[in-house]
Amino acid sequence: MQTSFPPEALADPAMRASEEVIRKCVHCGFCTATCPTYVLLGDELDSPRGRIYLMKDMLENRREPTAEVVKHVDRCLSCLSCMTTCPSGVNYMHLVDHARAYIHEHYERPRGERFFRRLLAAVLPYPERFRWALTFAPLAKPFEPLLRSIGALKPLAAMLELAPARVPAPAPAQSTRLPQAKGRVVLLQGCAEPVLRPEFRAATVRLLSRCGHDVIFAPGEGCCGALVHHMGREADALDAARRNVDAWTAEIEGKGLDAIIVTASGCGTTIKDYGFMLRSDPAYAAKAARVSALAMDVSEYLARIDLPASAPKGVTVAYHPACSLQHGQKVTEAPKRLLAQAGYTVRVPAEAHLCCGSAGTYNILQPEIADQLGTRKAGHIARLDADVVATGNIGCTTQIARFSGLPVVHTVELLDWACGGPKPAALRHLPQE
Repeated sequence: MQTSFPPEALADPAMRASEEVIRKCVHCGFCTATCPTYVLLGDELDSPRGRIYLMKDMLENRREPTAEVVKHVDRCLSCLSCMTTCPSGVNYMHLVDHARAYIHEHYERPRGERFFRRLLAAVLPYPERFRWALTFAPLAKPFEPLLRSIGALKPLAAMLELAPARVPAPAPAQSTRLPQAKGRVVLLQGCAEPVLRPEFRAATVRLLSRCGHDVIFAPGEGCCGALVHHMGREADALDAARRNVDAWTAEIEGKGLDAIIVTASGCGTTIKDYGFMLRSDPAYAAKAARVSALAMDVSEYLARIDLPASAPKGVTVAYHPACSLQHGQKVTEAPKRLLAQAGYTVRVPAEAHLCCGSAGTYNILQPEIADQLGTRKAGHIARLDADVVATGNIGCTTQIARFSGLPVVHTVELLDWACGGPKPAALRHLPQE
C-alpha cells in the first residue's frame, strides 16, 4: 500500500513502525474471511483491510480521530487471526496498538466511555482490587437487566454478568525448591487469573515441580500490561513492562532462569512483545528483548521437557485454541499433542480460528458482538460430544463457560491430572477413573 507520511511524522518511531506495516499491505482481502467482526457484520470497515485504510488516513494525515473511525477500531478484537492469514506478513498487531494509543491521546470519548475505561484500568490489573469488586458484584446482580437496557450502562451489565457467583479463596503463590532441580523458571503471577481460577497456577506449580523444576515467583512483578495496552493506555502499559523487566532481570542475573512461564496466553503475547514495546528506551531495550526471548506459554515449555508417565482418563476434550496462543504466539500443535500423549481424546471445533469474543475487556466494552461470538463458539463445541473444554487463557475460560454447558479447564490442569495430580474441581462430576 502506497503511503505519504510527512518526514516530520516519520521522526516518531511509532509512526515509522506503522508506516512500515501499512506499506506491506497489498489489499488482497484474504484477511476478511478470517476476521470475526467481518464474518458477523459484513462491513468492509470492520475487516482488517478496512481498518488499515482508516488507520492509514488518520495517522498519515495526523487527523483528529472521528467517532466513526474510533467505532471501527474499537470493534477490533485484536484476535490477530488476520496475521495468520496474511500472505504479506503485515504486523497488524503493532499497527492497531499504535492506532489505539493515538486515539487515546487525541480523541475525547463520551463521559460514560471514559468512566468505564478508567474503571477497568484501575481495577482489573490489581488482584486485590479485582477480588474486592467481585465480592460486591452479587449485590448489584438483580439490576443487570435494567442496566443492560440503558445504552451507556451496558458495560456495567456485562461486568455483572461475567462476575462469578462465588469468588474462590485466595491462594498465595509459593515458590518451590528442589534439591537437584533440572531447571529454574519464573511463573507469571497474573492479575485476573489467580482471582478467578487459582487452580490454574496450582496445577502448573505441581506439574513443573514433578518434572524436576524450581518454580519461582519474582518479587516486584505485576500485571503484564496487556489490558491497558489494548485500551490505548500506552504509558501505563510501558510502566508495567518496565516493572516486570526489572523483576525478571533480577532473577536472570541472580540465579538464572530457563524460562518465564505464562499460563494466560493473552499475557504471553504481550510479554513476548516487550522487546518491541521498549525498543526505543535505551535503558530497557536490551533487557526487554532478553525477557521476551525467555517468555513461553506453559504448553510450549512442557512440550520441550520430559513429563512424568501419564494414566489415561478416558475423557474426550474439546480443545479451544485461544487466539492469543494460535495467532499471537503461533503455538498451535503443542497443547493438542500434549493432551493426546497424556491419553485424552482431543477434538477441535469448527471455525477454531475465530475468536470466542473474550479478547481482554472486549466482552465488557463490546458485549453485543462478544455475545454473538460466544454463542457461535459454544455451538461448535456442543457438536463435538466432549466431556470438557480445555483452553489456555483465562478470558476464554470465562467467556466459553457463559455459553457452554460443559466444564472449562486449563490445558495444564488436565496434564497435571494425567501425570499424578488431583482431578480438576470442574470435573468432579465425572466417574472416578
